[in-house]
Amino acid sequence: MVDITHKINTLRAATATAIVKVSKQETIDAVVNNLVPKGNVFEMAKTAGLFAVKNTHLSIPDCHPIPIEFTSVDYKIEDLTIEIIFNVKTVYKTGVEVEAMHGASIVALTMYDMLKPIDKEIEISTIKLINKEGGKSSFKNKFSNVIKAAVFVCSDSIFAGDKEDRSGKIIVEKLNACGVETAHYEIIPDELDIIQEKTKAFAKEHQLVIFTGGTGLSTRDVTPEALSPLLESRIPGIEEAIRNYGQQRMPYAMLSRTVAGTLGKSLILALPGSTNGARESMDAVFPHVLHVLHILKGKNHDTL
Repeated sequence: MVDITHKINTLRAATATAIVKVSKQETIDAVVNNLVPKGNVFEMAKTAGLFAVKNTHLSIPDCHPIPIEFTSVDYKIEDLTIEIIFNVKTVYKTGVEVEAMHGASIVALTMYDMLKPIDKEIEISTIKLINKEGGKSSFKNKFSNVIKAAVFVCSDSIFAGDKEDRSGKIIVEKLNACGVETAHYEIIPDELDIIQEKTKAFAKEHQLVIFTGGTGLSTRDVTPEALSPLLESRIPGIEEAIRNYGQQRMPYAMLSRTVAGTLGKSLILALPGSTNGARESMDAVFPHVLHVLHILKGKNHDTL
C-alpha cells in the first residue's frame, strides 16, 4: 500500500452513485410497496452497503483500513431507474472515494439479487464518484505572485564545515514541492545577534523566513530566544501542530522549542535541526500554513 504515515488527518468526504434499471413498472411498484418476496429491498441493500463500505480494504488490495465515521444511503426513483446516492465521511489521512463507490456498487448488486426473481432484465450501470472533499485538493492556496522564502541553517558544527547540512535541504525540497521559491539559503552559527539580524533583514523582502536548528535545550540553542522578541504575533497553533505531529512519531519531539510567528507581512518559523525533525515539521504544516500569507494581506478565511 502507499505510505500515508506522513499525512495529517483531515475531514474527508465522498459521494458516489450507481444506477439500477429495471425492465417494467411492476418491479418499481413492488420495491416501493415492499412486496418483493426476498424482503424490503431498500433496507436490505442499505445494510449490505454499510457492511461493504467498512470492509473495502478487504476487497481492494491497496485500500487502507479507514475508521468510517458516517455513511448514508439515499434513493431516487425516476421512471424505471433507481439511483443510489452513497455518502461517506471520516477524519483520517486518506480519502474515502473508493469506499463510497464500493458501497454504492454493493447496494446495486444487492438490489439486483433481490429483484432478479421478479425481473430478469435488470441492469446496473454508471457507478461513479460525483464529489470528494478533504486532503490537499481542498486546501489549495493560490497566489498571484511567487512566494519567496529564506532558509537559514543554525549550526556551529555545519558552519565550521564539520558536518553536512541535511535539514535545510529537506526544507528547501519541501518548499519547492509547495510552489515556494527558496530565494536565499544560508548556513549560520548559533549566535543570537546573527539570527536576529538575518530575521529583520530578510523579513522585509521574503514572505517566509525559516530557521532550522537551535530549538533544543543545549546552551548554544538560542534560536527561540533570538526570535521571540522580534515577533509581532506568535502563532501557537502552528507550534502545537508541529509538536503534536512529531510526538505521534517519536517521544522526544515534546522537547523541541519550535517557534512560529509574524514580522510585518512575513511568517517566521524556527524548526528542529535534526533531519527527521525538519522533515516532520514541514509535513505537519505545509502547504496549509501558507494560508497565513493570505491573512497577512488582509483577506479573511471566508473569501479565499
